[in-house]
Formats: sequence, structure tokens, C-alpha cells
Amino acid sequence: MTTPLDGLQPHVQPHVRAALARAGLDAWMPEGEGKWSLPLQFLPEAEGGGWVELMRLAPGTALTLHRHHGEVHGLNLQGHRRLDDGRVIGPGDYVFEPDGNVDSWAAVGDEVLVLHVVVRGDVDYVAPNGALQRRITTADRIADYRAFCAARGVRARLLD
Repeated sequence: MTTPLDGLQPHVQPHVRAALARAGLDAWMPEGEGKWSLPLQFLPEAEGGGWVELMRLAPGTALTLHRHHGEVHGLNLQGHRRLDDGRVIGPGDYVFEPDGNVDSWAAVGDEVLVLHVVVRGDVDYVAPNGALQRRITTADRIADYRAFCAARGVRARLLD
């Protein structure tokens, strides 16, 4: 990806530009091979915590097995993803995941996947036997954002 808008359809580009400006960023935050995010808001810890973001996945990138400690709302803006139950979710499709849901999914097809997601609470990445491998908290997401902003020499506007 050369620019933050590479591979994005015209109807998605204004949303990404607005998210970049709101967050004070000039690039997507890398989260691993083929996965990036743009934070939109961090939810108060007093209300269970969580975050709202745009998530970007390159075709073929998978989110491994994970458990949610709160509701998740996901709206596909571009591209497709295959859920572990076999459903293929496309542009305009919405998925609700209840507290305690355990799932995995992958970006499928030839197009970049862009997803608007609201995550309440923590997320645990787990082994197939259910053993905890890694927990991601709101504090972790804030720290990632703060570090990314610092590395780029920009103010972490979402924390003002």
C-alpha cells in the first residue's frame, strides 16, 4: 500500500479521509501481515471499554480464533469476508456478534476488505482448545494508537 487510499473504491475513500483527519493520521495503523486499522473512537472503561475503528484486510488475510467480551457490530464497506460458519459477508452486510462469541474469519476475493467495527470489551485470541494466547484491551488499543502517533510525529487527537 503506497497511499492510505490504495485499493479503495470511490465510495469508501471519503470515509477513510475523514477517519484519517479525525485521528490525526496520514496512514493506516499496521496490526500484522495484511491487517491495518484506523481508530475512530475509544469507549469509556467505566462502561466496559472497547473501540470503534475502520479495519482493512488484504485479500486472504485471516483473523484467527478469538473470543469477544462484549458485543461486536460489523458493517462491510468494501470487499468480502468468509465467516467460520461458511457465510460470505459483502458490501453493505451487517454482522452482530454477542458477548462471548468465539469466531474466526478471513478476507476473501480479489478486493481489499474495509469493515466498520464497534468492539465492546476485550478480545481474547485463543488456541483451538480454547486456551488464551493473547488478550487485547481498550488500554492496549489506546497505547498502540499513542505509539503510532508518536512514531509519526503527530498529536493523538482522539485522546484530547
